[in-house]
Amino acid sequence: MKLSSDLSKNLEEISKILSSDDFIFFNFTVCSKQALAIYAEDLSDKEAIGKQAVFPLQNLTKFESFKDFLTAINVPESQTLTTVSDCVDKVLAGDGVILIDGEIKGVSVATKKPASRAVTEPPTASILKGPREGFVENAQVNMSLVRQRLKTPLLKYEKLSVGKFSKTMVGLAYIKGVANDKVVNTLRDKINKISVDGVIDSSYIIKSITDRKTSMFKQVGSTEKPDIFCAKLLEGRVGILVDGSPIALTAPFILLEDFQSSEDYYINTYRANFSRILRLIAVMISILLPAFFVASQLFHLQFIPLSFLLTIVGSIKGIPLSPSVEMFVTLLIFEILNEASIRMPRYVGIAMSVVGALVLGETAVNAGMVSTPTIMIIALSGICFYAVPDLNETLSVLRLMFLTIAGFMGGYGIILLGCGVITYLCAYESFETPYLSPYSPLSKRDLQDGFIMSFYSEQTMRPSFIKGKNKRRKNFANG
Repeated sequence: MKLSSDLSKNLEEISKILSSDDFIFFNFTVCSKQALAIYAEDLSDKEAIGKQAVFPLQNLTKFESFKDFLTAINVPESQTLTTVSDCVDKVLAGDGVILIDGEIKGVSVATKKPASRAVTEPPTASILKGPREGFVENAQVNMSLVRQRLKTPLLKYEKLSVGKFSKTMVGLAYIKGVANDKVVNTLRDKINKISVDGVIDSSYIIKSITDRKTSMFKQVGSTEKPDIFCAKLLEGRVGILVDGSPIALTAPFILLEDFQSSEDYYINTYRANFSRILRLIAVMISILLPAFFVASQLFHLQFIPLSFLLTIVGSIKGIPLSPSVEMFVTLLIFEILNEASIRMPRYVGIAMSVVGALVLGETAVNAGMVSTPTIMIIALSGICFYAVPDLNETLSVLRLMFLTIAGFMGGYGIILLGCGVITYLCAYESFETPYLSPYSPLSKRDLQDGFIMSFYSEQTMRPSFIKGKNKRRKNFANG
């Protein structure tokens, strides 16, 4: 519905929609004409509305046309509004709206004042060296952190609105001339097609833009650190910032990214390579160690050294459970303790971890419910589990799958399941990018930043699997 020249009629229509008590309708006079300021009490800066709009208009000595209206306000981010829905959308977004009797247009004033916490180091990405800034729940603040690092007009930022009720701002960030235009267009189309009541967190976007909805493997990268986000954009990826979420998304995504850390690029290359290999070994231990232990006990005793086998036999004497059931029950208890320690208040969670790990574990061993080697295997697997925290959701499911098949088929089942997972990953793609790049298919040029990272001076090209436009990252020969 278009705005009317009758201010009282506009007030009636808008107040029907914005009928909540936290919407303010302030009447004032402009050159003997009635005017109205509308804003949301908790979202808008009342002082800014007064200084930028109300006071200049009240002091206006001549009002002959709508042009005088715009000149008096003179705010860079002001917009002309022609419909009631435009006015409502601006107020809900935190802007102030000014209407004057006799005019069929209104003006919005950018006076947003959303609540936001301070920029701090994210708790999920602590490092010893490197930037400590982390994203917050305000997408505008997050984009400013990105702009501080990428001072180029080629950094594009498109704002999209998603959610029938939430109308959440979703920002699409990419570097023009570096990012793959096809990926940009695909993400834009998928985000525009999202039809939901509301978007509360960036995870809503992930579930809506991915092709394989039932896969346990991620198809979109995530980070809470601006330096990682900017590094991904420089490689040719496309970023997504969601208002209300501190977690930024990047696409396309490959499995190798979870084994990389921002600190790898700030420390000695040899140490970075050692850390990446260590993470890979830790992942293999976390998934396969419980399964191999159960398979060895049930089907392949010859794989266990004799001295260790005697220790195991002595420890499992009198245990009422079979090796596979014992390992499964212990793993289940570990997962329950993990969930409880995460969900409970911080200080209570610490106490719960101590009680669960020490008291309960010691009591279970003394009572003859579980054996000492089983506790040790689960503890070691759990420690390795968090060497790559971004993969914990996937690793927990894989560990359970390998443990189950090891109890039924032994080592042959582990090998078959391992081959099946690798085959699945070889055929897996994220926005037409092979998931196991640069190893499958093999790209020798992209191995410069694989599990073994080459020296910084040798990393002159952007990853070819992203299929961006600008292939060269730097040219030392030309400075």
